[in-house]
Amino acid sequence: MAEAAEHLTLALWAVNLGRPLNGLSAWVAGIEAKMQELKSEGVDLLILPEYACEQWLSFKPEGLEPTAEIAWMAEQADLVLPMLEPLARNYDMALLAGTMPAAHEGGFRNRAWLFLPDGRRIGQDKLCLTPFEKDPAAWLLEPGELIHVVEWRGARLATCICLDVELPALSAKLAPLEPDLVLVPSMTAGLSGYSRVFGCAKARAVELMAAVAAVGVVGAAPGTTQNDTNVSGCSVFLPCEPSLGETGLYAEIAPVATHDGEGPLLIARNVPIGAIRALRASAAEVWPGAFSAQALKTAIV
Repeated sequence: MAEAAEHLTLALWAVNLGRPLNGLSAWVAGIEAKMQELKSEGVDLLILPEYACEQWLSFKPEGLEPTAEIAWMAEQADLVLPMLEPLARNYDMALLAGTMPAAHEGGFRNRAWLFLPDGRRIGQDKLCLTPFEKDPAAWLLEPGELIHVVEWRGARLATCICLDVELPALSAKLAPLEPDLVLVPSMTAGLSGYSRVFGCAKARAVELMAAVAAVGVVGAAPGTTQNDTNVSGCSVFLPCEPSLGETGLYAEIAPVATHDGEGPLLIARNVPIGAIRALRASAAEVWPGAFSAQALKTAIV
């Protein structure tokens, strides 16, 4: 394993879905332009939100039924992944390219793709689906069953897609693997959903003694049939430790429903994952370590 990084500079891009595109090349070109811009800022990792790919619906075939949108986007994803793959290497910057539908054993999953400068491409499936992702009359997906922890630059990264970060049981599974940074790409229709995801992301930073970076889409894609509103922002959370500023909030852009440009962009410089790792090892104020409730008993009285 490589020498562990002490700091990572993150860029969180709350993509504005409302900008129409004329094809996949335009979508990739937008990401590359952003990475080129961020390279001069010393960014190590660019994070896009869940369903950033819904922008593709602005050039979907005429007459495409809602029940066919997932399959069509999965076909587009197969075309776009090889186009994205060189970017991480060319800019020496990791890229979480949001999530996109992926074919799997006759069905489809909501899959986040992490591209690393060393050439690796790691997919992470969403593990717990929302009601609209289980609707046979619209977007019908299947949940995944595996959580990956990725080692890169001596750090451990995990991805929890939107609703997944709201699940303490998943956090308990992750805790023994000691992730340093959890990535949370999300899509939330309103302030309530944003508050659930981002509030739980902060809780996961405390539970896991890790940094957590959460970002969601804003606006509505031209041609959308499912997501008429999207409200979100960008936040990086840390454990609530005196040496880390006490409040647990490292950097944020408050939630918005619309944006005049490409979408809010947060650069969180020098996220102190080395200091968090040291706290996790021995020096935290009250953190009990990875806690398992398996031995506990319950009773209703």
